[in-house]
Amino acid sequence: MIANFLAGISTSTSMRLPEPEPLPRPRSRRMYAGARMSRLTADWLAGQTSADAEIKLSIRQLRNRARQMVRDNPYARQAKRAVELNVIGTGVQLQARVMKLRGGMRDDAINQRIEMLWLQWCRKQNCDASGRNDLQRLARIAVGAMVESGEAIFRVVNRRDRRGKVPMALQMIESDMLDEEYAGPTSQTNSEWRLGVEIDEWGQPLNYAFFTRHPGDSNLVGRVDDNRRHLIIPASEVIHLFEPDRPGQTRGVPWFSAVMEDAHQMAGYEEAAVVRARGAASLMGFIQSPEGELEGDDVEGEDRLTDFEPGQFRYLNPGEVVQVPQLQAPDAQYEMFVRQKTRRFAAGMGCSYETVSKDFSQTNYSSSRLSLIEDRDHWKVVQDLMIQDFYQRIYVQWLQTAVLGNVLQLSDYEIRPERYEDAAFWQPRGWQWVDPLKEAQAYALMEDRGYITKSQICGMLGTDLEENMRQKAFEQQLALNLGVNLADSPVNNLTTDTASQENGSSGTA
Repeated sequence: MIANFLAGISTSTSMRLPEPEPLPRPRSRRMYAGARMSRLTADWLAGQTSADAEIKLSIRQLRNRARQMVRDNPYARQAKRAVELNVIGTGVQLQARVMKLRGGMRDDAINQRIEMLWLQWCRKQNCDASGRNDLQRLARIAVGAMVESGEAIFRVVNRRDRRGKVPMALQMIESDMLDEEYAGPTSQTNSEWRLGVEIDEWGQPLNYAFFTRHPGDSNLVGRVDDNRRHLIIPASEVIHLFEPDRPGQTRGVPWFSAVMEDAHQMAGYEEAAVVRARGAASLMGFIQSPEGELEGDDVEGEDRLTDFEPGQFRYLNPGEVVQVPQLQAPDAQYEMFVRQKTRRFAAGMGCSYETVSKDFSQTNYSSSRLSLIEDRDHWKVVQDLMIQDFYQRIYVQWLQTAVLGNVLQLSDYEIRPERYEDAAFWQPRGWQWVDPLKEAQAYALMEDRGYITKSQICGMLGTDLEENMRQKAFEQQLALNLGVNLADSPVNNLTTDTASQENGSSGTA
Protein backbone atom coordinates (compact mmCIF):
# COMPACT_ATOMS: atom_id res chain seq x y z
CA MET A 1 0.00 0.00 0.00
CA ILE A 2 2.78 2.44 0.90
CA ALA A 3 4.64 1.57 -2.29
CA ASN A 4 1.52 2.18 -4.41
CA PHE A 5 0.89 5.45 -2.62
CA LEU A 6 4.41 6.68 -3.28
CA ALA A 7 4.21 5.57 -6.88
CA GLY A 8 0.98 7.50 -7.31
CA ILE A 9 2.52 10.63 -5.92
CA SER A 10 5.51 10.35 -8.21
CA THR A 11 3.30 9.98 -11.28
CA SER A 12 0.62 12.51 -10.45
CA THR A 13 2.76 15.32 -9.04
CA SER A 14 6.27 16.65 -9.71
CA MET A 15 8.08 17.83 -6.59
CA ARG A 16 11.03 20.26 -7.15
CA LEU A 17 13.75 20.36 -4.52
CA PRO A 18 15.36 23.75 -3.70
CA GLU A 19 18.70 24.44 -5.38
CA PRO A 20 21.71 24.41 -3.06
CA GLU A 21 23.27 27.74 -2.14
CA PRO A 22 26.62 28.48 -3.81
CA LEU A 23 29.61 27.72 -1.61
CA PRO A 24 31.65 30.72 -0.48
CA ARG A 25 34.94 31.34 -2.21
CA PRO A 26 37.87 29.83 -0.38
CA ARG A 27 39.81 32.53 1.34
CA SER A 28 43.59 32.67 1.10
CA ARG A 29 45.26 30.88 3.97
CA ARG A 30 47.07 32.88 6.57
CA MET A 31 50.84 32.82 6.14
CA TYR A 32 53.95 34.73 7.08
CA ALA A 33 54.70 37.77 4.97
CA GLY A 34 58.23 36.49 4.47
CA ALA A 35 56.88 33.34 2.77
CA ARG A 36 54.30 35.04 0.54
CA MET A 37 54.95 34.89 -3.21
CA SER A 38 54.22 38.07 -5.15
CA ARG A 39 55.68 40.16 -7.90
CA LEU A 40 57.84 41.88 -5.31
CA THR A 41 59.32 38.59 -4.05
CA ALA A 42 59.55 36.72 -7.35
CA ASP A 43 63.34 37.13 -7.38
CA TRP A 44 63.70 35.91 -3.80
CA LEU A 45 64.93 32.37 -4.38
CA ALA A 46 65.54 30.09 -1.41
CA GLY A 47 65.93 26.33 -1.45
CA GLN A 48 65.38 23.73 1.23
CA THR A 49 68.94 22.45 1.58
CA SER A 50 70.94 21.17 4.50
CA ALA A 51 73.89 23.02 5.94
CA ASP A 52 76.39 20.58 4.43
CA ALA A 53 74.72 20.74 1.00
CA GLU A 54 75.07 24.52 0.93
CA ILE A 55 78.63 24.41 2.21
CA LYS A 56 79.74 21.84 -0.37
CA LEU A 57 78.71 24.09 -3.25
CA SER A 58 80.33 27.22 -1.82
CA ILE A 59 83.19 26.38 0.52
CA ARG A 60 86.09 26.66 -1.94
CA GLN A 61 84.93 29.92 -3.47
CA LEU A 62 84.18 31.39 -0.05
CA ARG A 63 87.65 30.50 1.22
CA ASN A 64 89.41 31.90 -1.84
CA ARG A 65 87.47 35.16 -1.80
CA ALA A 66 87.85 35.59 1.95
CA ARG A 67 91.62 35.23 1.68
CA GLN A 68 91.71 37.70 -1.20
CA MET A 69 89.76 40.15 0.97
CA VAL A 70 92.22 39.79 3.83
CA ARG A 71 95.12 40.36 1.42
CA ASP A 72 93.69 43.44 -0.28
CA ASN A 73 90.86 44.90 1.82
CA PRO A 74 91.97 46.97 4.85
CA TYR A 75 88.64 46.51 6.65
CA ALA A 76 88.84 42.72 6.31
CA ARG A 77 92.42 42.76 7.47
CA GLN A 78 91.54 44.83 10.50
CA ALA A 79 88.51 42.66 11.35
CA LYS A 80 90.64 39.51 11.34
CA ARG A 81 93.33 41.21 13.41
CA ALA A 82 90.75 42.50 15.90
CA VAL A 83 89.34 39.02 16.49
CA GLU A 84 92.80 37.51 16.99
CA LEU A 85 93.91 40.17 19.45
CA ASN A 86 90.68 40.33 21.45
CA VAL A 87 90.11 36.59 21.73
CA ILE A 88 93.68 35.40 22.38
CA GLY A 89 95.91 38.44 22.74
CA THR A 90 99.06 37.37 24.57
CA GLY A 91 97.52 34.01 25.39
CA VAL A 92 95.26 31.99 27.66
CA GLN A 93 97.05 30.98 30.85
CA LEU A 94 96.70 27.71 32.74
CA GLN A 95 96.17 27.60 36.48
CA ALA A 96 96.15 24.10 37.95
CA ARG A 97 93.72 23.76 40.86
CA VAL A 98 94.21 20.18 41.99
CA MET A 99 92.74 19.74 45.48
CA LYS A 100 94.12 17.58 48.26
CA LEU A 101 92.17 14.44 49.01
CA ARG A 102 91.59 15.64 52.56
CA GLY A 103 91.32 19.08 54.02
CA GLY A 104 89.73 20.94 51.12
CA MET A 105 92.94 22.81 50.27
CA ARG A 106 94.84 23.02 47.00
CA ASP A 107 97.82 20.76 46.48
CA ASP A 108 100.39 23.45 45.71
CA ALA A 109 103.24 21.01 45.07
CA ILE A 110 101.37 19.11 42.35
CA ASN A 111 99.92 22.28 40.85
CA GLN A 112 103.33 23.90 40.52
CA ARG A 113 104.81 20.79 38.86
CA ILE A 114 101.96 20.68 36.34
CA GLU A 115 102.17 24.39 35.54
CA MET A 116 105.96 24.39 35.13
CA LEU A 117 105.90 21.36 32.84
CA TRP A 118 103.03 22.87 30.82
CA LEU A 119 104.86 26.17 30.35
CA GLN A 120 107.92 24.30 29.18
CA TRP A 121 105.90 22.29 26.66
CA CYS A 122 104.17 25.43 25.32
CA ARG A 123 107.44 26.68 23.82
CA LYS A 124 107.70 26.56 20.06
CA GLN A 125 110.43 23.92 19.94
CA ASN A 126 108.23 21.57 21.96
CA CYS A 127 104.54 22.04 21.11
CA ASP A 128 104.77 22.80 17.38
CA ALA A 129 105.76 19.93 15.09
CA SER A 130 107.45 22.45 12.78
CA GLY A 131 109.20 24.19 15.67
CA ARG A 132 108.07 27.65 14.50
CA ASN A 133 105.22 28.75 16.78
CA ASP A 134 104.54 28.54 20.48
CA LEU A 135 101.11 27.49 21.72
CA GLN A 136 99.72 31.01 22.08
CA ARG A 137 100.76 31.92 18.54
CA LEU A 138 99.17 28.72 17.27
CA ALA A 139 95.97 29.76 19.05
CA ARG A 140 96.03 33.19 17.37
CA ILE A 141 96.60 31.57 13.97
CA ALA A 142 93.70 29.19 14.68
CA VAL A 143 91.32 32.06 15.50
CA GLY A 144 92.42 33.91 12.36
CA ALA A 145 91.90 30.76 10.30
CA MET A 146 88.32 30.45 11.59
CA VAL A 147 87.65 34.04 10.53
CA GLU A 148 89.30 33.71 7.13
CA SER A 149 88.72 30.05 6.19
CA GLY A 150 85.88 29.09 8.52
CA GLU A 151 87.80 26.46 10.44
CA ALA A 152 91.15 25.53 11.96
CA ILE A 153 92.53 22.00 12.01
CA PHE A 154 95.32 20.47 14.11
CA ARG A 155 96.72 16.98 14.23
CA VAL A 156 98.14 15.64 17.48
CA VAL A 157 101.33 13.73 16.69
CA ASN A 158 103.76 11.74 18.79
CA ARG A 159 106.97 13.72 18.76
CA ARG A 160 109.43 14.00 21.61
CA ASP A 161 110.39 17.58 22.39
CA ARG A 162 113.93 18.90 22.34
CA ARG A 163 114.52 18.10 26.01
CA GLY A 164 112.99 14.65 25.70
CA LYS A 165 110.05 15.37 28.00
CA VAL A 166 106.41 15.04 26.83
CA PRO A 167 106.34 13.15 23.47
CA MET A 168 103.52 15.14 21.90
CA ALA A 169 103.26 18.00 19.38
CA LEU A 170 100.70 19.77 17.20
CA GLN A 171 100.70 19.92 13.43
CA MET A 172 98.53 22.69 12.00
CA ILE A 173 96.74 21.75 8.77
CA GLU A 174 95.08 24.27 6.47
CA SER A 175 91.43 23.56 5.73
CA ASP A 176 92.14 23.13 1.99
CA MET A 177 93.84 19.84 2.86
CA LEU A 178 90.56 18.34 4.07
CA ASP A 179 89.03 16.99 0.86
CA GLU A 180 85.35 17.90 0.80
CA GLU A 181 84.84 15.68 -2.29
CA TYR A 182 86.14 12.49 -0.69
CA ALA A 183 83.74 9.52 -0.80
CA GLY A 184 85.83 6.47 -0.03
CA PRO A 185 84.97 3.33 1.92
CA THR A 186 83.57 3.77 5.42
CA SER A 187 84.87 2.16 8.59
CA GLN A 188 81.42 1.32 9.99
CA THR A 189 78.14 0.08 8.58
CA ASN A 190 76.00 3.11 9.44
CA SER A 191 78.64 5.78 8.85
CA GLU A 192 79.03 8.08 5.85
CA TRP A 193 81.49 10.58 4.43
CA ARG A 194 80.44 14.24 4.53
CA LEU A 195 82.74 16.96 3.22
CA GLY A 196 85.84 14.89 3.96
CA VAL A 197 84.69 13.79 7.43
CA GLU A 198 83.38 10.33 8.21
CA ILE A 199 80.56 10.58 10.75
CA ASP A 200 78.54 7.88 12.46
CA GLU A 201 74.75 7.68 12.72
CA TRP A 202 74.80 10.25 15.54
CA GLY A 203 76.92 12.74 13.63
CA GLN A 204 80.10 12.13 15.62
CA PRO A 205 83.33 12.35 13.58
CA LEU A 206 85.19 9.08 13.11
CA ASN A 207 87.87 9.81 10.50
CA TYR A 208 89.19 12.68 8.39
CA ALA A 209 90.37 12.41 4.78
CA PHE A 210 93.31 14.73 4.07
CA PHE A 211 95.27 15.33 0.92
CA THR A 212 98.92 14.33 1.18
CA ARG A 213 99.86 17.68 -0.38
CA HIS A 214 98.16 21.07 -0.41
CA PRO A 215 96.04 21.50 -3.58
CA GLY A 216 97.48 24.98 -4.04
CA ASP A 217 101.04 23.64 -4.25
CA SER A 218 100.55 22.31 -7.78
CA ASN A 219 101.93 25.52 -9.29
CA LEU A 220 104.79 25.53 -6.80
CA VAL A 221 106.11 21.98 -7.04
CA GLY A 222 104.46 20.78 -10.23
CA ARG A 223 103.03 17.57 -8.81
CA VAL A 224 99.32 17.33 -9.33
CA ASP A 225 99.08 13.55 -8.93
CA ASP A 226 100.13 13.72 -5.29
CA ASN A 227 96.89 15.55 -4.48
CA ARG A 228 94.91 12.45 -5.42
CA ARG A 229 96.40 10.40 -2.61
CA HIS A 230 94.66 10.68 0.74
CA LEU A 231 95.66 10.18 4.33
CA ILE A 232 92.89 8.91 6.61
CA ILE A 233 93.42 10.14 10.17
CA PRO A 234 91.20 9.05 13.10
CA ALA A 235 89.19 11.75 14.84
CA SER A 236 91.00 11.08 18.12
CA GLU A 237 94.11 12.66 16.58
CA VAL A 238 92.35 15.66 15.00
CA ILE A 239 91.29 18.96 16.58
CA HIS A 240 88.68 20.55 14.31
CA LEU A 241 87.72 24.07 15.34
CA PHE A 242 84.77 25.92 13.83
CA GLU A 243 81.67 27.74 14.99
CA PRO A 244 78.54 25.97 13.68
CA ASP A 245 75.55 27.99 12.52
CA ARG A 246 73.08 25.14 11.93
CA PRO A 247 72.42 21.67 13.37
CA GLY A 248 74.22 18.88 11.57
CA GLN A 249 76.93 21.16 10.19
CA THR A 250 80.17 19.29 9.50
CA ARG A 251 82.47 22.05 8.23
CA GLY A 252 82.87 25.74 9.00
CA VAL A 253 82.43 28.68 6.65
CA PRO A 254 84.42 31.95 6.64
CA TRP A 255 83.02 34.66 8.87
CA PHE A 256 83.23 37.01 5.89
CA SER A 257 80.56 35.04 3.99
CA ALA A 258 77.74 37.45 4.90
CA VAL A 259 79.71 40.61 4.06
CA MET A 260 81.65 39.61 0.95
CA GLU A 261 79.26 41.19 -1.54
CA ASP A 262 79.08 44.46 0.37
CA ALA A 263 82.86 44.57 0.74
CA HIS A 264 83.35 43.95 -2.98
CA GLN A 265 80.88 46.72 -3.89
CA MET A 266 82.51 49.13 -1.47
CA ALA A 267 85.98 48.36 -2.85
CA GLY A 268 84.75 49.03 -6.40
CA TYR A 269 83.08 52.27 -5.35
CA GLU A 270 86.20 53.51 -3.57
CA GLU A 271 88.36 52.60 -6.55
CA ALA A 272 86.05 54.51 -8.91
CA ALA A 273 86.05 57.50 -6.56
CA VAL A 274 89.84 57.49 -6.41
CA VAL A 275 90.15 57.28 -10.20
CA ARG A 276 87.64 60.08 -10.55
CA ALA A 277 89.52 62.26 -8.08
CA ARG A 278 92.82 61.57 -9.81
CA GLY A 279 91.28 62.48 -13.15
CA ALA A 280 89.90 65.72 -11.75
CA ALA A 281 93.26 66.59 -10.22
CA SER A 282 95.27 65.68 -13.33
CA LEU A 283 93.15 67.38 -15.99
CA MET A 284 94.41 70.98 -16.33
CA GLY A 285 93.36 72.29 -19.77
CA PHE A 286 93.56 72.16 -23.58
CA ILE A 287 95.10 74.42 -26.22
CA GLN A 288 93.53 74.71 -29.68
CA SER A 289 95.35 76.39 -32.61
CA PRO A 290 94.85 76.50 -36.39
CA GLU A 291 98.02 74.47 -36.88
CA GLY A 292 96.92 71.73 -34.49
CA GLU A 293 99.11 69.87 -32.08
CA LEU A 294 102.87 70.14 -32.40
CA GLU A 295 103.50 66.47 -31.70
CA GLY A 296 101.02 63.71 -32.45
CA ASP A 297 99.77 61.36 -29.77
CA ASP A 298 100.99 57.84 -29.71
CA VAL A 299 98.94 55.49 -31.86
CA GLU A 300 98.71 51.78 -31.22
CA GLY A 301 96.32 49.47 -32.97
CA GLU A 302 94.68 52.43 -34.73
CA ASP A 303 93.75 53.85 -31.31
CA ARG A 304 95.11 57.08 -29.95
CA LEU A 305 96.66 56.73 -26.52
CA THR A 306 96.50 59.81 -24.34
CA ASP A 307 97.94 60.10 -20.87
CA PHE A 308 97.23 62.98 -18.53
CA GLU A 309 99.48 64.10 -15.73
CA PRO A 310 98.99 66.81 -13.11
CA GLY A 311 99.76 70.30 -14.44
CA GLN A 312 99.73 69.18 -18.08
CA PHE A 313 98.18 70.99 -21.10
CA ARG A 314 97.27 69.14 -24.31
CA TYR A 315 97.03 70.39 -27.91
CA LEU A 316 94.00 69.62 -30.07
CA ASN A 317 93.67 69.08 -33.79
CA PRO A 318 91.84 71.75 -35.81
CA GLY A 319 88.11 71.42 -35.36
CA GLU A 320 88.33 69.22 -32.26
CA VAL A 321 86.33 70.31 -29.25
CA VAL A 322 86.63 68.83 -25.75
CA GLN A 323 83.76 68.60 -23.36
CA VAL A 324 85.22 68.37 -19.87
CA PRO A 325 82.87 66.62 -17.41
CA GLN A 326 82.25 68.12 -14.01
CA LEU A 327 84.49 65.88 -11.93
CA GLN A 328 83.52 66.81 -8.41
CA ALA A 329 85.37 64.15 -6.52
CA PRO A 330 84.89 63.03 -3.92
CA ASP A 331 81.27 64.13 -3.82
CA ALA A 332 79.13 64.67 -0.73
CA GLN A 333 77.78 61.12 -0.84
CA TYR A 334 81.17 59.45 -0.63
CA GLU A 335 81.72 59.63 3.12
CA MET A 336 78.13 58.68 3.95
CA PHE A 337 78.21 55.70 1.56
CA VAL A 338 81.53 54.37 2.83
CA ARG A 339 80.50 54.79 6.47
CA GLN A 340 77.21 52.96 5.92
CA LYS A 341 78.89 50.11 4.05
CA THR A 342 81.51 49.85 6.77
CA ARG A 343 78.77 49.64 9.41
CA ARG A 344 77.14 46.78 7.50
CA PHE A 345 80.51 45.07 7.21
CA ALA A 346 81.17 45.42 10.94
CA ALA A 347 77.68 44.18 11.85
CA GLY A 348 78.12 41.08 9.71
CA MET A 349 81.44 40.35 11.38
CA GLY A 350 80.10 40.81 14.92
CA CYS A 351 82.32 43.83 15.54
CA SER A 352 81.55 47.45 16.21
CA TYR A 353 82.02 50.09 13.54
CA GLU A 354 84.79 51.73 15.54
CA THR A 355 86.72 48.45 15.85
CA VAL A 356 86.72 47.82 12.11
CA SER A 357 87.10 51.37 10.80
CA LYS A 358 89.29 52.82 13.59
CA ASP A 359 87.06 55.91 13.32
CA PHE A 360 86.32 57.29 16.79
CA SER A 361 85.32 60.76 15.68
CA GLN A 362 81.61 60.24 16.44
CA THR A 363 81.88 58.46 19.78
CA ASN A 364 81.83 59.57 23.39
CA TYR A 365 82.40 57.71 26.67
CA SER A 366 78.92 56.17 26.83
CA SER A 367 78.74 55.07 23.20
CA SER A 368 82.31 53.74 23.28
CA ARG A 369 81.57 51.70 26.40
CA LEU A 370 78.36 50.31 24.92
CA SER A 371 80.09 49.22 21.71
CA LEU A 372 82.93 47.67 23.70
CA ILE A 373 80.47 45.68 25.81
CA GLU A 374 78.78 44.33 22.68
CA ASP A 375 82.14 43.39 21.17
CA ARG A 376 83.42 41.74 24.31
CA ASP A 377 80.32 39.57 24.65
CA HIS A 378 81.21 38.18 21.23
CA TRP A 379 84.87 37.76 22.14
CA LYS A 380 83.91 35.83 25.29
CA VAL A 381 81.88 33.35 23.24
CA VAL A 382 84.85 32.69 20.97
CA GLN A 383 87.15 32.50 23.99
CA ASP A 384 84.92 29.80 25.48
CA LEU A 385 85.08 27.85 22.21
CA MET A 386 88.88 28.03 22.22
CA ILE A 387 89.13 27.06 25.89
CA GLN A 388 86.85 24.03 25.59
CA ASP A 389 87.80 22.71 22.15
CA PHE A 390 91.44 23.76 21.94
CA TYR A 391 93.18 24.35 25.28
CA GLN A 392 91.27 21.83 27.39
CA ARG A 393 91.34 19.19 24.66
CA ILE A 394 95.11 19.60 24.28
CA TYR A 395 95.65 19.70 28.03
CA VAL A 396 93.83 16.43 28.69
CA GLN A 397 95.76 14.61 25.97
CA TRP A 398 99.02 16.25 27.10
CA LEU A 399 98.39 15.20 30.70
CA GLN A 400 97.72 11.60 29.67
CA THR A 401 100.87 11.52 27.56
CA ALA A 402 102.97 13.05 30.34
CA VAL A 403 101.77 10.48 32.88
CA LEU A 404 102.12 7.52 30.51
CA GLY A 405 105.61 8.71 29.56
CA ASN A 406 106.56 8.91 33.27
CA VAL A 407 107.39 12.58 32.82
CA LEU A 408 104.78 13.61 35.40
CA GLN A 409 104.31 11.38 38.44
CA LEU A 410 100.70 11.38 39.65
CA SER A 411 100.12 8.37 41.88
CA ASP A 412 96.33 8.18 41.62
CA TYR A 413 95.85 9.42 38.06
CA GLU A 414 94.88 5.97 36.78
CA ILE A 415 91.98 5.60 39.20
CA ARG A 416 91.04 9.30 39.50
CA PRO A 417 91.94 11.06 36.21
CA GLU A 418 89.16 13.61 36.63
CA ARG A 419 90.87 14.93 39.77
CA TYR A 420 93.57 16.37 37.51
CA GLU A 421 91.87 16.79 34.14
CA ASP A 422 88.92 18.77 35.53
CA ALA A 423 91.12 20.90 37.78
CA ALA A 424 92.45 23.08 34.95
CA PHE A 425 91.35 26.71 35.12
CA TRP A 426 91.98 28.80 32.02
CA GLN A 427 92.41 32.55 32.32
CA PRO A 428 91.82 34.37 29.01
CA ARG A 429 92.92 37.90 28.35
CA GLY A 430 91.03 40.78 29.94
CA TRP A 431 90.33 44.27 28.70
CA GLN A 432 90.91 47.80 29.87
CA TRP A 433 88.07 50.31 29.79
CA VAL A 434 87.79 53.78 28.33
CA ASP A 435 88.13 55.49 31.72
CA PRO A 436 90.21 53.27 34.06
CA LEU A 437 89.61 55.51 37.08
CA LYS A 438 85.82 55.21 36.87
CA GLU A 439 86.06 51.45 36.41
CA ALA A 440 88.45 51.08 39.33
CA GLN A 441 86.09 53.05 41.55
CA ALA A 442 83.16 50.91 40.41
CA TYR A 443 85.06 47.67 41.09
CA ALA A 444 86.10 48.86 44.56
CA LEU A 445 82.54 49.86 45.41
CA MET A 446 81.06 46.56 44.17
CA GLU A 447 83.62 44.59 46.15
CA ASP A 448 82.88 46.66 49.25
CA ARG A 449 79.14 45.93 48.85
CA GLY A 450 79.81 42.21 48.33
CA TYR A 451 78.59 42.04 44.72
CA ILE A 452 81.88 40.65 43.36
CA THR A 453 85.13 39.28 44.75
CA LYS A 454 88.78 40.06 44.14
CA SER A 455 89.12 36.90 42.07
CA GLN A 456 86.30 38.00 39.78
CA ILE A 457 87.84 41.45 39.37
CA CYS A 458 91.20 39.92 38.47
CA GLY A 459 89.46 37.63 36.02
CA MET A 460 87.80 40.56 34.27
CA LEU A 461 91.19 42.28 34.03
CA GLY A 462 92.85 39.14 32.67
CA THR A 463 95.03 38.49 35.74
CA ASP A 464 95.12 35.82 38.43
CA LEU A 465 94.56 36.65 42.09
CA GLU A 466 96.78 33.86 43.39
CA GLU A 467 99.66 34.94 41.18
CA ASN A 468 99.12 38.55 42.23
CA MET A 469 99.22 37.59 45.89
CA ARG A 470 102.42 35.60 45.39
CA GLN A 471 104.01 38.49 43.55
CA LYS A 472 102.88 40.96 46.21
CA ALA A 473 104.29 38.77 48.99
CA PHE A 474 107.57 38.55 47.09
CA GLU A 475 107.71 42.33 46.71
CA GLN A 476 106.95 42.89 50.39
CA GLN A 477 109.65 40.43 51.44
CA LEU A 478 112.10 41.99 49.01
CA ALA A 479 111.34 45.46 50.36
CA LEU A 480 111.79 44.19 53.93
CA ASN A 481 115.14 42.65 53.07
CA LEU A 482 116.32 45.87 51.42
CA GLY A 483 114.91 48.14 54.10
CA VAL A 484 112.46 49.86 51.75
CA ASN A 485 109.12 51.13 53.09
CA LEU A 486 106.40 50.39 50.55
CA ALA A 487 103.40 52.71 50.51
CA ASP A 488 100.06 51.24 51.52
CA SER A 489 97.68 50.22 48.77
CA PRO A 490 95.24 53.04 47.92
CA VAL A 491 92.36 50.61 47.47
CA ASN A 492 90.83 51.36 50.88
CA ASN A 493 91.17 55.08 50.34
CA LEU A 494 89.63 54.71 46.91
CA THR A 495 86.68 52.81 48.35
CA THR A 496 86.20 55.40 51.07
CA ASP A 497 86.38 58.29 48.62
CA THR A 498 83.92 56.56 46.31
CA ALA A 499 81.47 55.89 49.13
CA SER A 500 81.69 59.50 50.32
CA GLN A 501 81.08 60.72 46.78
CA GLU A 502 78.05 58.42 46.57
CA ASN A 503 76.64 59.72 49.88
CA GLY A 504 77.33 63.30 48.91
CA SER A 505 75.62 62.95 45.57
CA SER A 506 72.59 61.23 47.15
CA GLY A 507 72.36 63.97 49.78
CA THR A 508 72.46 66.61 47.11
CA ALA A 509 69.76 64.86 45.17
